[in-house]
Amino acid sequence: MRTKCTHPALVLVLAVALTSAARAAPPAGPWRRHVIDDSSRGADGTRLADVNADGRPDIVCGWEEGGVTRAYLNPGPDKAAENWPAVTVGPTRSVEDAVFVDLDRDGAADVVTCCEGRTRSMFVHWAPRAKGKYLDGAAWRTEPLPASSKVMAWMFCLPMDVDGQGGVDLVAAGKGGGARVGWFEAPAGPAGPRELKAWKWHPLIDAAWIMSLIAEDMDADGDLDVVVTERKGKATGCYWLEKPGGPKEGAGASAALRSQSSFSRPWRRHWIGSRGKQVMFARIVDLDGDGLRDLIVAQKPRTIVFHRRLDRTGTKWRPHEIAMPASAGTAKAVNAGDIDLDGKLDLVFTCEGANAERPGVMWLSYEKAVTDAAWRAGDISGAKGVKYDLVELLDLDADGDLDVLTCEERQLNAVVWYENPTRRPRASAAP
Repeated sequence: MRTKCTHPALVLVLAVALTSAARAAPPAGPWRRHVIDDSSRGADGTRLADVNADGRPDIVCGWEEGGVTRAYLNPGPDKAAENWPAVTVGPTRSVEDAVFVDLDRDGAADVVTCCEGRTRSMFVHWAPRAKGKYLDGAAWRTEPLPASSKVMAWMFCLPMDVDGQGGVDLVAAGKGGGARVGWFEAPAGPAGPRELKAWKWHPLIDAAWIMSLIAEDMDADGDLDVVVTERKGKATGCYWLEKPGGPKEGAGASAALRSQSSFSRPWRRHWIGSRGKQVMFARIVDLDGDGLRDLIVAQKPRTIVFHRRLDRTGTKWRPHEIAMPASAGTAKAVNAGDIDLDGKLDLVFTCEGANAERPGVMWLSYEKAVTDAAWRAGDISGAKGVKYDLVELLDLDADGDLDVLTCEERQLNAVVWYENPTRRPRASAAP
């Protein structure tokens, strides 16, 4: 015969115990590191796309000191811990950014690279049309984008259809003398995007040092705007550029009319926040779960700023600063995901200036509310690594938790991923 437990204190203890048992154990650090590639020098940022339509994200990475750009095909969870199949898509001296985009719409994912230093040019690396040739470096062809030559030190490229014609355009920006945020218009002629000399550059605003370019409909008007983080200069901080035209011109407006609006009217700047601060890479994510997509940004020296969106206009924001541990390196990039499987979004950040005493990759979890100033910190990378870059969260080993993908360009000289050691709870037997 079973008896009921009626003592309130005992009921509470049992409830807490059962709840704790059902949770995944928090991941202890440092996490196990797996090397995807360490064949060159200066791995400088990873960008993702599923280039072979197998449902798995593939990687492209520019190697700044090595002067090459390489693409990696995801081998699947059983082989994810090994070196990934790779191809050098072309030479890229002083490369700062590389991104996948099928520019000529032939079904093969090409690569566009941005280069600084003395190169000061962007390049298109045309992928072979034959699927079986994708990893054949000799089958790739590299060409400079003439309209980009010697214009500025190019830092970042965002593939985005700006004008609704001619295919995918390229929003791009740089740093230093002559730097701008602008876009390259894809030609609509017979040769199409393959005729690189026909691409036209449309500068939008002056810039000093651009870090992030993100495509997002910030004002809910049905077209994509561009979110920018600027690290230095008179316009330092986080803002977005409002694309003119689009549905605001009227549902019956022709594509040509909407395109003309993009050419002739200025893109209005709207401030998000962090003005006067040295902001680095940012992400857009609904961090507080209220249905509005917020902006999180790594801000030097050691702060993550949660810019909370207050309405759908994109003009009202409230900043919440989240302190990084004093033991970490300096802020570089941030991303959000449920790291410990407790149903709440956590933050993962990467650093520059890391060393044996200052980890370069860590994660943060809040205790009471997402607006807390202090979050609980956990180590991911351990003592290895000096200068990390963009960070991606994805389940590479198919074990149900989010792993961390990034690259390090000084000590490890590698594209790496860290295996999340979160332990899923075991299903308990029925009473």
